[in-house]
Amino acid sequence: MEYITLNDNIKVPPIAIGPASATYGFKFHSGSNIWDKIIRKAQIHMYCHPKYKKAVASAIKSGFRFIDYSASYGNEDIIGSVIRKSGIDRNEFVVTTRISNTAQRNHLQKEEFLRSLERFGLDYVDILMFHWPVTDCFIETYKVMEDLYRQGLCRAIGVANCNQHHLQKILSETTIKPVINQFEVHPLFSQKELVNFCKRENITVQAYTPIARFDDRLMRLPALKKIAAAHSKTPVQVVLRWHIQNGIIPVIRSLNAKRQTENLNIFDFQLSSSEMMIIDGFNINSRLRYDPDNCDFSVL
Repeated sequence: MEYITLNDNIKVPPIAIGPASATYGFKFHSGSNIWDKIIRKAQIHMYCHPKYKKAVASAIKSGFRFIDYSASYGNEDIIGSVIRKSGIDRNEFVVTTRISNTAQRNHLQKEEFLRSLERFGLDYVDILMFHWPVTDCFIETYKVMEDLYRQGLCRAIGVANCNQHHLQKILSETTIKPVINQFEVHPLFSQKELVNFCKRENITVQAYTPIARFDDRLMRLPALKKIAAAHSKTPVQVVLRWHIQNGIIPVIRSLNAKRQTENLNIFDFQLSSSEMMIIDGFNINSRLRYDPDNCDFSVL
C-alpha cells in the first residue's frame, strides 16, 4: 500500500474507513414518554455500542489506519478506546474529525472540537475539517481551524463538501491551504471538473459514497462485472481501485469484518487504461447525497 503525500508533506494511506455512528442503521420506536427514551438509550448502549466497538477493532485488525470521523457522530470515546487497545502506535494512525454544522451556526467550533478531542482521549487529531460549508459560517470556521492548527491540536486542516467557489473563497480569504476536500465521488457521479480543480490546486480529493451505496445502476452493469471477473475481484473492489488509480482516497463504510478485508484487498491488481475509460463512461451525474449549493444545512 503506497501512501499519499498531502500538500503539507503529511503522508496518509490511500484508503480510509468511515465508521460513522454506533447507532447507524439502528431501528427503534420512540414516543413522548420518558420511559421510551430511557429504554431507547439502554437499547443503543446494550446492542449497538458493543457491535460497533467490535467492528472498529476489526477494521484496524484488517489493516485500516486512516479513520474518518465527525463530531456530529458522537462516539469518539469508542474510537479512541479501540485505538489505544489495538497495541498499535498512535503515530501509525491518521485520525480525522469534522466540525459539525450546529457548532458552526452557534459559533462554538473551538468548544466542540476540544470536547471531541477529550472524548477521543487524544492529544491531537491528524486532520481537522468542517462537515459542510455552512453559508455565512464556513470562512469563520476555517479560521478557527487555522488557530487550532497553530496551537498544535491538529496536524493539518481540510474541508468537506466544498464546490469550486467555496474553495476559491477559502483560498482567497484564509492563510493555510486545505490538504483535503472530501465530497461525493463515484462512477455514477464522477465530478471530473471539481476533481481536476482540486488537483490543480494540489488539494487531495477524498471520496465519500465511493461505491454509490451499492446502487443497482452501477453494480449490475455488465461491463463492470466483466472487468471484475477479468481480475478475479468483486465489482466493489474494482470501483475502489478506480478511485485509487484516479488519485482519489475512498472513504469506505463497512462494519462487516469480511468486507473490511475485501475492501483492502485492492493493491494486487491494476486496471488498464481502457478499463479506466470504461468506468469513467458510467458517469450519469447522479448525485446520491446532498448538494452543498442547494440544501438545508440545519438538517445535516
